[in-house]
Amino acid sequence: MFGEILTPINIMQTLGTGFGVMQVILSRQNNINNYLFGILAILLSTIVLYRSKLYGDILLNIYYLIMSVYGYFYWKYGKEKAQRLISVTTLKEQFYAISIVLACFGLMYYWLAFYTNSDVPLWDAIVSAFAWAGMWLMAKRKLENWIYLNISNIISIPLLVYKELYIYAALSVFLFILGTSGYLNWRRIMRNKKEHEYITA
Repeated sequence: MFGEILTPINIMQTLGTGFGVMQVILSRQNNINNYLFGILAILLSTIVLYRSKLYGDILLNIYYLIMSVYGYFYWKYGKEKAQRLISVTTLKEQFYAISIVLACFGLMYYWLAFYTNSDVPLWDAIVSAFAWAGMWLMAKRKLENWIYLNISNIISIPLLVYKELYIYAALSVFLFILGTSGYLNWRRIMRNKKEHEYITA
């Protein structure tokens, strides 16, 4: 019994889950160090996903890795060489986010359906598409990143159960709860900042 539990895949899932949870907790707290834990979670989960033929998620992890490095420096410096603050998306950024979802879904589904042995190309593509847009918005420190990431999380739960990746499915449930809390917390931070600016003006 313990031998089945302590398999390399389960150990990597557990460690990756732990790092992933820490990343979201720190993201919710608006802490820049969330990206450091995220990178560790990405490296571990990529191995697990390869074993499970979730190739769309592997590409998503590579994208996560790039955006994590970008996001760390953008949060820290931004365009004005000062720490970037939380903000809502502009109409232009909303257009970009939706475009990322549509383009990513189309390209990912085509690749998964015709060039891999994936047995879940549609669902893998949908999960990846919303996560790509959400991670881009997270790197930009945009409030709406939580909405896109939560859409990805809620769809990924049955997909991961189907793939018998129960630890990651449980993580997705937890991430959905934290994502909802993160959205509310970021919105509170924004409101408090605006109230402070009004008082001190």
